[in-house]
Amino acid sequence: MASGGGVEESKKPKLYSYWRSSCSCRVRIALNLKGLDYEYKAVNLVKGEQFSPEYLKLNPIGYVPALVDGDIVVADSFAILLYLEEKYPQHPLLPQDLQKRAINYQAANIVSSSIQPLQNLAVLKYIGEKVGPDERLPWVKCCIGNGFAALEKLLKGYAGKYATGDEVFLADLFLAPQIHAAIKRFKLDMTEFPLLSRLNEAYEELPAFQDAMPEKQPDTPVEERG
Repeated sequence: MASGGGVEESKKPKLYSYWRSSCSCRVRIALNLKGLDYEYKAVNLVKGEQFSPEYLKLNPIGYVPALVDGDIVVADSFAILLYLEEKYPQHPLLPQDLQKRAINYQAANIVSSSIQPLQNLAVLKYIGEKVGPDERLPWVKCCIGNGFAALEKLLKGYAGKYATGDEVFLADLFLAPQIHAAIKRFKLDMTEFPLLSRLNEAYEELPAFQDAMPEKQPDTPVEERG
């Protein structure tokens, strides 16, 4: 949904994104679910474009994603998702039930705080340089495995077709890209995580999710396209 007619390009929200970024993928899913047409602005993390003076004006810490919606600039996927939820109430990302809402926040935070930051490019580069290149994958698999084990326990009493029932909510937007990366990028054995594996199968049936996945983005390298 990164292109479409009827709305001037300057009027569309602009999403600064990188094809492989799971943080960006969360936001892409939300934009798709809410039916929002947007302009995709590629930021090549490998080339260091996130540290350009132009981009640092949007997000001083130099991470993706960043969203420009009219005069409003929001960076950080969690902040962007909450902003989108408040401004564009169609297809709510949060359940009305406070208990389920809290579980959604908790699951999202496990991914965004305890898994994803430990596998990002900067951390893997540091491990490769300071410890050794062969230690990067074992590190990633350990971090993802610990997080997935916690998510299996957390969601056991709440999951339906999706993470917290039979409707897609915030937790699903964080889980889908993380599971996808674990399987496709890091080749994690999912045998120990039957609940997350089942959720992944459900996500594979949703166009809003699949259209947001890394292999389908405008800046995806040809050899990575599925």
